[in-house]
Amino acid sequence: MELGEPNPKQKAFFAAKEKYVAYGGARGGGKSWAVRMKAIDSALRYPGLRELIVRRTYPELEHSIIWPTLATLRSQEPPLGIYRAMKRTVEFENGSTIRFGHLAAGNLGEYLGQEYDRIFLDEATQFTEREFRMMAATLRGTLKVPRRMYLTCNPGGVGHQWVKRLFVDRRFKGREKPEEYRFIPATVEDNKALLAASPEYLETLELLPEDIRRGHRYGDWGVFAGQYFSEFDPRLHVGKLGPPKPEWTLYRGIDYGLDMLACVWFGMDSEGRMYVYREVQEPGLVVSEAARLIRELTPAGENVLATAAPPDLWSTQKDSGRTMENLFAQGGVPLVRVSSARVAGWIAIKERLRPGSDGTPGLVIDESCRGLIENLQALRYSERNPSDCDVKPHAITHICDALRYGCQLPLGGGSAEPEDGGALGYIYYGM
Repeated sequence: MELGEPNPKQKAFFAAKEKYVAYGGARGGGKSWAVRMKAIDSALRYPGLRELIVRRTYPELEHSIIWPTLATLRSQEPPLGIYRAMKRTVEFENGSTIRFGHLAAGNLGEYLGQEYDRIFLDEATQFTEREFRMMAATLRGTLKVPRRMYLTCNPGGVGHQWVKRLFVDRRFKGREKPEEYRFIPATVEDNKALLAASPEYLETLELLPEDIRRGHRYGDWGVFAGQYFSEFDPRLHVGKLGPPKPEWTLYRGIDYGLDMLACVWFGMDSEGRMYVYREVQEPGLVVSEAARLIRELTPAGENVLATAAPPDLWSTQKDSGRTMENLFAQGGVPLVRVSSARVAGWIAIKERLRPGSDGTPGLVIDESCRGLIENLQALRYSERNPSDCDVKPHAITHICDALRYGCQLPLGGGSAEPEDGGALGYIYYGM
């Protein structure tokens, strides 16, 4: 049986033996064809194999996966499988099946009680890390075959950050095993069949706007379509700062909720440049614990002039009749109230990212602050308000919000106007 000749990158994808295999990068690398052919080949190779191919929406699934897969199966004589439209499943004579599914918001539970031997997550950056992990938990069963999850991906989307971390940067945490992950990069040049059929496609990619072109044409994971802070350049905005300099004026910015405490420490030099030299992100802390952690991470001798926080920390709690601001102050971390206006805060960060006349930017982040560096780059434009950034995935916004609040302090003099026109409050010196 002949299903087509794969290019070298697709051959590497087919032959990969890791549990999690990601393929792609640039547009036009032949990802969907590789998914379809790998699924068919596996179904024919292992009798009784249960496979699932997933896309985010059904129209995408239908046009990119279902129809082309059925066309391939029906091109053989006799047809390789029977399609059961009601089940969205192809059944093979040897008992193997390929199910087609779409994972929209709210229907994750539909898959969790099922078992699969192979799962294909097509356009994986459209999914959250939680969805990836929950789907991976369905890789189980009694059939004695290697269970694998295959992903295809391009830079950008809600899942950009976790795909980049695991497969491109290979930075693992917890119980993640490096030997289980493999990334096979591909560009349009690898897809000779596409270039032969559509030679103008390469020129189409070259004419894209610079930020989009770098991701779609070259598979550059440092920039992608929809990136909010596209001006962020690690070569310019990340450095090895070390401890705060004696001449800096020191501040903090925090974002707090039970789901996450995020805090950044930064210094301001005499020319108004900001240097972020420390960060923390810690979930599940009550206010007293959050305040204690901030104090413990601030060494004696670091005289922090002010800690910026959003107005919601001044809201009275129904159970205690106190505000979280009161509790932070009691814990030794008095706060200064700043505006929570999102767009103004993001623009303040954008202004600091711009290089001055001497080529030096107004914001530099220490290389140890990995959370802030990664999450600033992962923020995307909001579809509802192009001037704002998207609030999803929520996990990446906390540390960015902390920086946003810090940028709205009355740095270098002046006064900050609170959102409701009330009093700003006191500026506390020291701890």
